[in-house]
Amino acid sequence: MLNAIWVGFFLIAFGFGIFKMVFLGQAEIFVGMMKAVFDTSKTAFEIALGLTGVMTLWLGVMRIGEKGGFLRLLTRLMMPLFRRLFPEIPPQHPALGSILMNMSANMMGLDNAATPMGLKAMRELQELNPAKDTASNAQILFLVINASSVTIFPVTIFTYRAQQGAADPTDVFIPILIATYASTMAGLIATALVQRINLLDRVVLGYLGAITACVAGLVFYFTQLPTEAMLHQSAVASNFLLFTLIIIFLLGALRNKVNVYDAFIEGAKDGFQIAVNIIPYLVAMLVAIAAFRASGALDLLLGAVRWLVNALGMDNRFVEGLPTALMKPLSGSGARAMMVETMQTHGADSFAGRLASVIQGSTETTFYVLAVYFGSVGIRYARHAVACALLADLAGITTAILVTYLFFG
Repeated sequence: MLNAIWVGFFLIAFGFGIFKMVFLGQAEIFVGMMKAVFDTSKTAFEIALGLTGVMTLWLGVMRIGEKGGFLRLLTRLMMPLFRRLFPEIPPQHPALGSILMNMSANMMGLDNAATPMGLKAMRELQELNPAKDTASNAQILFLVINASSVTIFPVTIFTYRAQQGAADPTDVFIPILIATYASTMAGLIATALVQRINLLDRVVLGYLGAITACVAGLVFYFTQLPTEAMLHQSAVASNFLLFTLIIIFLLGALRNKVNVYDAFIEGAKDGFQIAVNIIPYLVAMLVAIAAFRASGALDLLLGAVRWLVNALGMDNRFVEGLPTALMKPLSGSGARAMMVETMQTHGADSFAGRLASVIQGSTETTFYVLAVYFGSVGIRYARHAVACALLADLAGITTAILVTYLFFG
């Protein structure tokens, strides 16, 4: 999928360039395209290097939380709910523990820990699966929840926003929480309806009701504020919550007699390595998008959508965030590159820059998750997994647009 997207950007840019040169007489089009490619490759490298400091900081902090027992605490808190959402799994089966550890790591933004746990959980679920080439109900629900992105701490997005010069990189924290809640709930409800999972169970209602009440309370509170007060208070709340999280991690680690400094260094080393590993992927996707934009193809596509939106009498500012939304289900690195490109073009604190950030945090990369998780156990027939996951994507992206207008419109 990623290969097709990458090649597609270059082929479309080339074809559009040929059209402009032959039929419109714009002989210099390829000069501009090559300049954009070379300039962007340099910029992509500088972006990746700029990520190093913030990435090492946050992954160091997250490792403290992991070693301090926060991951295990989340697992214990969520166990009663997951026993009811996955009725096919025996109560003491190790798959439940792996699922919960994966979800807890995802909530904390620990992608490097979440993926191995997720693959382990999928293998354990495959042991319970009577039809080895067809996804079971439990495997589908697990994949949909993963694809809908249950992320409480979107550290990577904060990192990119900081690197792009955002005045307050965390001002999108609460909008992302609302958007990821919407995508997760949509995916869960759609899958539960197909699989006839009882969402009216008292325990399930208690958990989902508490989460919904918190999100609804946030929305209600902030919608009552004037725009300036909303921006100020959401920024203060976001930063207070994140700093409080750091203190909780530190206290938990000290309580469990963890060497906090060593834990931080261990995580920070991973952060540095991740930042370095990002360089080739970021360069590859950003230069392809740069060629696509320089050819005029992206502007033509967005112009057509903008014209349609204007014809319907709607505000068209959200159109600039659509490239990230369209890329998100297909490619994580592609969507990340689109987000960075949007912030570079319009500014990190522009409406489009913030919208792209919220969209990026609202869902996961559906087809990548499906390919990796199902492919790891040889599943060929996904049944209703794709439809439910794409419905979650739609809900998350739609909510991302709405809450961006609410907070920054």
